[in-house]
Amino acid sequence: MTTIAVVSAGLSEPSSTRLLADRLGEAAVAALVAEGTPAHLLHVELRPLAHEITDAMLTGFAAPALSAAMAAVVEADAVVFVTPIFTAGVSGLAKSFLDILDKDSLADLPVLLGATGGTSRHSLAIDHALRPVFAYLRAAVVPTGVFAATDDWGSDGDAAALDGRIRRAGVDLAWAIRASRRSPQEADALPATADFASLLGGLGH
Repeated sequence: MTTIAVVSAGLSEPSSTRLLADRLGEAAVAALVAEGTPAHLLHVELRPLAHEITDAMLTGFAAPALSAAMAAVVEADAVVFVTPIFTAGVSGLAKSFLDILDKDSLADLPVLLGATGGTSRHSLAIDHALRPVFAYLRAAVVPTGVFAATDDWGSDGDAAALDGRIRRAGVDLAWAIRASRRSPQEADALPATADFASLLGGLGH
């Protein structure tokens, strides 16, 4: 069973950030299931962990709930990571969570990025503020990121366009999961390596 950790750094309740994160995760699951790969979502909400994240930044130690959330992310087969955008940058909560992860823990992990904001002027924030962080962590970030402004949730036209971008991103993440270096299916598919004695024996025929 493929596990996708859905990380939401939204600060409000209800949260458009959580809504976008859930829909991206569901789109990826739908794409995987359509091709015969069972999958499920594991939700990691950062807002209830805000104090523990701050404490971990200061002390270097993570409380049990935060440790469980971190383990859920780094042990997943893929991650959907969505943050609100403030002043053209990712939320401090999102960045702080990434800062307390081990720098090698996300290496080669398929990641789908999303962001929300009040205006489409923030739409490039995924590429200039969020993607470089995951590049530093050596995650396998899919090309399609999804930004949703307030207007994208309103009018029918904008909502339909957002739906299309979400579906495309889900397909991209599903593809990345199937091609992932972390995938046990990929490891099982590798040809068996012959031992050295067998190779020498073959030279005599």
